[in-house]
Amino acid sequence: MLFNSLTFVAFFVVVLSLFWSIRSWDARKNLLLVASYVFYGAWNPPFAALLFSTTALDFYLGRKMGKIENQRSRRIWLWISVAVNLSMLGFFKYGNFLLENFQWVLARGGIQYKPPHLDVFLPIGISFYTFHSLSYTLDIYRGVLKPTRSLRDFTLAVSFFPQLVAGPIVRAGDFLPQLEAPPKWQSERFFWGLMLMTLGLFEKVVLADTLLSGSADRVFGYAGPLMVLDSWTGVIAFAGQIFCDFAGYSTCAIGAALCLGFHLKDNFRFPYAALGFSDFWRRWHISLSTFLRDYLYIPLGGNRHGAARAMLNLVIVMFLGGLWHGAAWTFVVWGLLHGSYLAIERLFKALFKPADEIQSFPARVFIGALTYFAVLIAWVYFRASNFETANRVIGGMFGRHPRPDAILSTREILQVALVTAGLLVAHWSMRDTSIENVVARLPRWSVAAVWFVMAGAIILTQGSSNAFIYFQF
Repeated sequence: MLFNSLTFVAFFVVVLSLFWSIRSWDARKNLLLVASYVFYGAWNPPFAALLFSTTALDFYLGRKMGKIENQRSRRIWLWISVAVNLSMLGFFKYGNFLLENFQWVLARGGIQYKPPHLDVFLPIGISFYTFHSLSYTLDIYRGVLKPTRSLRDFTLAVSFFPQLVAGPIVRAGDFLPQLEAPPKWQSERFFWGLMLMTLGLFEKVVLADTLLSGSADRVFGYAGPLMVLDSWTGVIAFAGQIFCDFAGYSTCAIGAALCLGFHLKDNFRFPYAALGFSDFWRRWHISLSTFLRDYLYIPLGGNRHGAARAMLNLVIVMFLGGLWHGAAWTFVVWGLLHGSYLAIERLFKALFKPADEIQSFPARVFIGALTYFAVLIAWVYFRASNFETANRVIGGMFGRHPRPDAILSTREILQVALVTAGLLVAHWSMRDTSIENVVARLPRWSVAAVWFVMAGAIILTQGSSNAFIYFQF
């Protein structure tokens, strides 16, 4: 069930109507739980059982840890939770990838082995709900969260349908307290939630799917030599597409949760206006970057053991972050590139100790452009299906093809340029504020006009109901 489908619209209207008409808070939570499992089971009902089994196990292990004071025993229960969750994720997402690479290693040693292909279907959103559930046992172990007594509440925290399949990654410690008392109806919050859903669908349906995806798909799907302009246009188009697609989903999820009276944290804060790579990861997929920071980077030692150790930790974290996105070496390279960017930035700061806040306008423009350029290079490996495609696109970007083909029309190039220019202007003009603050300063008639235009554009351009890119992760 996709946000950008009429099926979801009907589903959401029914859930909203029932939710705000029921008086009992327990009955409301039961409704949301059933709705969340219907939402997830609409893709593949058997995987709803997998979702519940891992949730129930973490609930049980969390209660066990809450009753034990001995740190060694608590660590054992935590490792069981980590092992089971990551084993499930590893089998469904990385099983064939590991077998193929094992076969390659044996072949290098002269051993011919053909492993069986694991004919398994990747459960949608498994990377996200695994982290939702795992955050519970990790936080109990860290002593920052007490176990809940309600299996129903914890199951709802993991499976809450707005954020279930593509984030934001919502920690149990952020959501469980919101289940203690029923939310109060606030018309302003409700309509703001609808506004955010409209904005998210506009980003997805109009910008990502209609105006940007075609050029990106043509460039990355072309098997011949590429022109410099076409190559850059395709990569820039994908940079806009991946942002509008993923930020669009997160914005829809946050808006849907608000309509139901719940608060989910922001997942994007204008990342293409980042000044440096640490700033980029404070603005891009914030729920993942903070998850990796708190549960991996800091336990590895963070920056407590000198610059060299901090640089190594950054590379390790981003390597695993890249692998989290998909079972392919191209994702690993994408993660290693970002890890290298962060490590080089950390080294630069350790050597030259620049000011924390860049004040000079020329310096801000230069660093912002350099950050955007490096992010674009990394996006090539994220989008490419293999290294051959990535190398061909990179070669086209830097003019390495002697007789390139022109595959994009002038209209397509101008279309990508105009959308990207608008996106960058929006990010830079709002990098130090928020959409809420901007809207609050505008007259109501102008907000209504923008809302009307976005809704009209969605209706006019919607047709294929393409799945969100991050569903595959």
